[in-house]
Amino acid sequence: MSAAFVPHYPSSLNSISNSTIRTRVFNLPKQSLISNQISSFVNPLACNSPSKNRGRFFCFRHESSSSEFLKPEAGENNTSKKFPTLDQPNNANGIPVLRKARDAVFGTEPWVVPWTAKTVIQVMLLWIVSFWLVGSWIIPFLAYGLGFSKESLSYRGQALYSLLTDIAEGLAGIAILHRCLARFHPLSSDWFRFSLRGKWQIDVGVGCLMFPLINQLSQVNLNLLPLLPSSPVTVPNVEQSIVARDPVAMALYAVVVAICAPIWEEIVFRGFLLPSLTKYMPLWSSILVSSVAFALAHFSVQRILPLIFLGIVMGVVFARTRNLLASILLHSLWNAFVFLDLFK
Repeated sequence: MSAAFVPHYPSSLNSISNSTIRTRVFNLPKQSLISNQISSFVNPLACNSPSKNRGRFFCFRHESSSSEFLKPEAGENNTSKKFPTLDQPNNANGIPVLRKARDAVFGTEPWVVPWTAKTVIQVMLLWIVSFWLVGSWIIPFLAYGLGFSKESLSYRGQALYSLLTDIAEGLAGIAILHRCLARFHPLSSDWFRFSLRGKWQIDVGVGCLMFPLINQLSQVNLNLLPLLPSSPVTVPNVEQSIVARDPVAMALYAVVVAICAPIWEEIVFRGFLLPSLTKYMPLWSSILVSSVAFALAHFSVQRILPLIFLGIVMGVVFARTRNLLASILLHSLWNAFVFLDLFK
């Protein structure tokens, strides 16, 4: 037991004779006792050394009073603040090396999250439900009421239909965020931050270097989880418009995949979910969990691996810059890269 945990009772110890004290202190020989007293007097810090103090109830001091003889050192409970521990090697500030490395990569100031996990779950569930309702029910129902369906439209009509649907889904998601977080306003300045200042363009450029690796993961994913033979092969509308070489339709689809989708998705997954998770887990775990959620939201098992890795890259860029403009631009560049790859 450490010396810090021994209670001090000066009133009771005053009544104990010096011979009794000598008997209770491990029955040390007189020469050893004198030697320890001289050593502690010459080097007082040696008494506080954790390695020498673990097997003793207290440090020997050269005092005349028997009650003060057993008195623990002042501040003994704070020895961990004076000496480095196993997870604080050779660090005068008491900060672990791993924490220093994390701060060097992501910065030192954490997000201040005023809401709880209940709000996080509520926002994400409402966002998923609204995404499904708007895209699968509300917009088709309105189109049916106007006397047409998506399948009956031309390439340009289908592209415009997709653009309006995506805008409606994004606005619904932002409305949910605003409604659920209204009672926590005003938020700190690092929430949902858009800024042209800083050197965030460098982080975006480094993230773009990951695109070939993400593309390779797409092929690995298809090899691991190929399409089932019984699954119907459908050609997306965007690919049909490319085959037809309709410039207006291609331009509308480019707006959907390179502008609208990155804005809505980054606001939800990087702007809201990732910082909110840091209240309950480390930053690297928050990046990973938000990336998995981002991949699952695309409802494509054949693209799960590249989407997770893409989410990690965008999460790291956002955590470093604290700027949604950086992750949105990186997301937009990736979608544009995939869109242009369809022209091959």
